[in-house]
Amino acid sequence: MPTSVHVNPLQRVSAVESAAWHRVVAASTAHDLPGAPIPDPGQIHARLTKPALGSHRLTWLATGVDGTPVGVAGLRVFTSPGQEHLAELELHVDPAHRRGGTGSLLLAAAVAACRTENRRSLIAEAPADGPGEAFSERHGFRRALTLDHLVLRLDEPDASEHLRTADAEHPGYRLTGWTGTVPDDLADVFAAAKNAMNDMPVGDLDYGSVAWDADRVRAMGQVVADRGDTLLTIAAVHDDGTMAGYTEILIPGGTAPRAQQYDTAVVPAHRGHGLGLWVKAAMVCRLRAEHPDVVEVETDNADDNVHMLAVNHRLGFRSYRRTREFQLDVPTT
Repeated sequence: MPTSVHVNPLQRVSAVESAAWHRVVAASTAHDLPGAPIPDPGQIHARLTKPALGSHRLTWLATGVDGTPVGVAGLRVFTSPGQEHLAELELHVDPAHRRGGTGSLLLAAAVAACRTENRRSLIAEAPADGPGEAFSERHGFRRALTLDHLVLRLDEPDASEHLRTADAEHPGYRLTGWTGTVPDDLADVFAAAKNAMNDMPVGDLDYGSVAWDADRVRAMGQVVADRGDTLLTIAAVHDDGTMAGYTEILIPGGTAPRAQQYDTAVVPAHRGHGLGLWVKAAMVCRLRAEHPDVVEVETDNADDNVHMLAVNHRLGFRSYRRTREFQLDVPTT
């Protein structure tokens, strides 16, 4: 273990500490994921200082003897009923300072915090076949899920197929949409639809489940807004007033050209009618019309989620990388 590296817990992240965190993340991302967008300093600061939904965050900064930032770790400790056993780790080491034990020191701090917080399951994501995967397996994490990451380019000239799909008739259903927090008259039915995500494929992850209600969906919208991000939602509503399915897109604050797919779900009673493809195609059309600065959408799917992968490929998404979710079972006594 390096004696010249100090791991410091951050109580209230300052602007200086946030800038140091950003330098490490930028260097790590550029090395491990060449071509992937790097969060700008404002996005990093918001992530470190703004509250998250159903969780709290612990953070550490590793510095060299001269005070240079060499590594960072963030632990999201879930607090919602159904996930109170769970924590999620983000860990980066500057490539120029790897293979000296910095990552191990940061991981040890995070595992100790899991024990203090009585969390039995620690999950982490790493690019497939990269240094993060080797690091995870070396430290006792087990491979639990493989994710395919796909990108859709929005600046291609031919949008006719998306328009035809979005305009297709679905008798008994209508489309609606909003920006930010769900309208009050849809909050209850949206929460009921969100619960459909609890059957999404999670491999061998001990991920638990979350019960959504109107207060929670409102809180989700507020959390995103407080970070400076924009959340777009399109939903399919049945004639009986229930929400049959929906899709969400997050546009990061700042000038990020790549939007992120959040949830897409169809309620089990309404599956088999092409609603997932319908709402996603309508969202693509909305992005093109309302957010021309967004040129890409990134999504990820479990590699055994064959239905959603087929939907995304039909929309024009193309696979470009894979990541793996790892889990460490943490003794809590």
